[in-house]
Amino acid sequence: MKKEKNKLIAEFMEVKFDKGTFYNMGYDIFSNGNLYRSHELKYHESWDWLMPVIKKIDAYANEEMSFNEFNDYRDKYVFIHDLSVHNDIKDIYNQVVEFIKENNDGERQ
Repeated sequence: MKKEKNKLIAEFMEVKFDKGTFYNMGYDIFSNGNLYRSHELKYHESWDWLMPVIKKIDAYANEEMSFNEFNDYRDKYVFIHDLSVHNDIKDIYNQVVEFIKENNDGERQ
């Protein structure tokens, strides 16, 4: 499950994706200057991986959302919007995934 969620985040971050052979083993490959197999993505456990995603979401919210949309975002995704040392990375990660899924669904409509 984390593998699919991490792939979703990688796609949101526009990390280059290639469904190909990685050492001839048929892995999904992600590259942001380094090569990662999908099970090596660490958005779910590393602040170094998750913070750029949060910054991208925050920039989107500030630049692309109307006032009412921003208020809804702020209320619904409080863990993303109001980062705190008291929030667990798992809670923030789950809200990031939820935000991306909702954002992707909105773009498809």
